Amino acid sequence: MIALYTAATPNGHKISVALEEMALPYTLHALELSKNEQKEPWFLALNPNGRIPAIVDRAADNFAVFESGAILIYLAEKSGQLMPLEAKGRSLVLQWLMFQMGGVGPMMGQANVFFRYFPEKIQAAIDRYQGESKRLLRVLDARLAEHEYLAGDYSIADIANWAWVRTHNWSGVTVDDLPHLRRWMAAIYARPAAQRGILLPPSALDGKADAEKTGRFAAEARKILETGQSRAPDA
Repeated sequence: MIALYTAATPNGHKISVALEEMALPYTLHALELSKNEQKEPWFLALNPNGRIPAIVDRAADNFAVFESGAILIYLAEKSGQLMPLEAKGRSLVLQWLMFQMGGVGPMMGQANVFFRYFPEKIQAAIDRYQGESKRLLRVLDARLAEHEYLAGDYSIADIANWAWVRTHNWSGVTVDDLPHLRRWMAAIYARPAAQRGILLPPSALDGKADAEKTGRFAAEARKILETGQSRAPDA
């Protein structure tokens, strides 16, 4: 049994979607980031960085894993799913996973900070991070023009990127001119496991939540920024 410690953010939803896709049994523990539950000593023992998500594999002597990309790789290797075993196929998956972790996530995360949460509107920062986010989405669109999924078959690379790309409206970035990306997004949205995963916990970032939920999420994010943390509530 996997214990998942998470919150309703793109990085959190990477793991809940993956667990649903792999049909691995797990228990969900939703942390309240605005109350700094991720900074409590018991959680820091699982993730010294104090960010969600983290997992504990109860079947492997309570082995803890933090960092969403590392968790995805661990779960793929544990289950034998969503990542090839042969070297080239595995490398392709890891390349596009790293693309999300090193580019899409950080750039969209900063776009969220300056577009949605930061009390002062700094247009140069907004333009910088929205522009770089759009550039990265164009890279994905170009890849998907020639491939159904990012690394051949559906994989943890698709899950990781989709968890962020689906929130593009929250970052203030449009995808109307990216038809291949939109085709891919719709294909993953149609997967029952993906639909279940983004409800654990329910998302407020994709434009489908009501105004009260999105407003509450934004308010909590601003509160986190005001307490001196350097990042919005994604980990």
